[in-house]
Amino acid sequence: MSVQIDHLLHESRRFPPSPEFAAASVATESLYEQAAEDRLGFWANQARELLHWHKPFTRTLDWTNPPFAKWFDDGELNVAYNCLDRHVLAGDGDRIALHWEGEPGDSRSISYAQLTSEVKRAANVLIGLGVQAGDRVAIYLPMIPEAVVAMLAVARIGAVHSVIFGGFSAESLRSRIDDAEAVVVITADGGYRKGRVTPLKPAVDAALASGDSSVRTVLVVERTGGDVEWNERDKWWHEELAAVSDEHEAQAFPAENPLFILYTSGTTGKPKGILHTSGGYLTQAAFTHKQVFDLKPEKDVYWCTADVGWITGHTYVVYGPLANGATQVLYEGTPDTPHPGRWWEIIEKYKVSILYTAPTAIRTFMKIGRQEPQKFDLTSLRLLGSVGEPINPEAWMWYREVIGNHVTPVVDTWWQTETGAIMVSALPGLTVVKPGAAQVAIPGISIDVLGEDGHHVGHGNGGLLVVTEPWPSMLRGIWGDPDRFIETYWEKWPDAPNGPLYFAGDGARLDREGDIWLLGRVDDVMNVSGHRLSTAEIESSLVAHPAVAEAAVVGAHDETTGQAVVAFVIIKFSQTDAVSHADISAVLRAHVTLQIGAIARPREIFIVSELPKTRSGKIMRRLLRDVAEGREIGDTTTLADTSIMQIITDGMR
Repeated sequence: MSVQIDHLLHESRRFPPSPEFAAASVATESLYEQAAEDRLGFWANQARELLHWHKPFTRTLDWTNPPFAKWFDDGELNVAYNCLDRHVLAGDGDRIALHWEGEPGDSRSISYAQLTSEVKRAANVLIGLGVQAGDRVAIYLPMIPEAVVAMLAVARIGAVHSVIFGGFSAESLRSRIDDAEAVVVITADGGYRKGRVTPLKPAVDAALASGDSSVRTVLVVERTGGDVEWNERDKWWHEELAAVSDEHEAQAFPAENPLFILYTSGTTGKPKGILHTSGGYLTQAAFTHKQVFDLKPEKDVYWCTADVGWITGHTYVVYGPLANGATQVLYEGTPDTPHPGRWWEIIEKYKVSILYTAPTAIRTFMKIGRQEPQKFDLTSLRLLGSVGEPINPEAWMWYREVIGNHVTPVVDTWWQTETGAIMVSALPGLTVVKPGAAQVAIPGISIDVLGEDGHHVGHGNGGLLVVTEPWPSMLRGIWGDPDRFIETYWEKWPDAPNGPLYFAGDGARLDREGDIWLLGRVDDVMNVSGHRLSTAEIESSLVAHPAVAEAAVVGAHDETTGQAVVAFVIIKFSQTDAVSHADISAVLRAHVTLQIGAIARPREIFIVSELPKTRSGKIMRRLLRDVAEGREIGDTTTLADTSIMQIITDGMR
């Protein structure tokens, strides 16, 4: 794969950690040294130091049947005990676990002792409903504390949760419930989003309407007070919890006991149920949360803005932070409701010190302008993180300068639902960071960039990002479909010396110093007249122009060149009245030509007011390709705002 991103690799800005930050850093150089000397011993030490084991393990990794790994498999632990009980027993029960902020302005602060009590009650409710270890429980909730309680209660009794994002349709919900054969669904009457009530219970009713579902009981959290239709299987969450004791002793389960299934969209149209187990997953979740975010749980207030319906919410809202005894913020709504400064208002209110969010959110704030965050006191922030897709250098710089007041370190992280936890990231007290680069594999993780022939591409070249050694938080399979698991992730290079290589599906490039720059999905690479161009490269070039707030690039069919570059661009508010669309399109086409070359010049540039995004902030380029090629728009059920595609197509006529 020959992907040119020369203008990105000429990024010359470097930001070493300040002497003060480095001196107090959680991470030390010895982590890399220990991992390089004995990788498995390193992970065994992390598992012992970070977690409580009811039965200590003696075997770190079983890789005798690749790609089916087993980590710490003769040990036993309880995931919820590690996230809750042990902190209370250590005297930290009064520490706040969750500062929850509802979109309408209601709020709750919940201590570790209170959260432990709630989880114990919920565990007793599930047991009373006949849920046993290994059973699957579907969770379909807004971002409210009960979502965290439900996940931990399921984990506490050794059952398996399948959290289904609250924006999914009844049909998407049904397919996930059926595939997992869930016995209980935990939902709510609704939630708040963009100032409106979004009903949830009706989608559950529609998903179960056929009557042949495995679901025996639906637990309903009362959030909005809206009317709901009631069925024989339905029970109110609050009534069930009030009727049971908060005494429950956590039982130990094997480290390879399944913890959760999380469904991702598959290329075949059938969602893939990504399976994660307990001991290895929790080890890497806790380790990366502590080291990448320089966590000091006694004084930090941490906020990951992801929804629990996505893997980022699983690992860096629930399991990683709570395993480490962190205090964190949980927010129900959108960044711009009831006003565009809502996030900054929350940071000021709770004195948030660590913020972890998506590049698309950052670019949205760039579009609004720095005047909004400058209305609030953000001096409590001491670390910023990015997740979800490659971040372009200009957004990285804006994040550091405007939100971080020119001094706050920024860590860009690469990982996936399948990897379970962060795989590539700077460590903020050690790494000299580069705007836009993910940079280096974390200690104990083995990453490479290969050509199609399976050989290392060398510094200065692009290729395919692979993981070359098993890692603790790796997926253990696709639920109920081991053949699909092998075919999807492990068949590209099945005969590597240490077992098959995991191909992530992402393109990457090594710069001249060997640091990693992510290029996005390989299927987001265009072939223009035989030249392979990355959408990330062209998008970065567009956003580097001072008039542009955000951009998305897709390849559209072209009879002459095979594919042509089509760009969708959002102009900054301050620039919208300054020039016409035709003028700015011409300026931007010339700008891309100057930065990258004529081969990358967009055939068309459409000026739009919004881009189609999921609620986790990812741009749905698939829908933009439909627009660019004049096709009927595909499935929009995962969009945060399904009206966006109509707005875009109307604006192009």
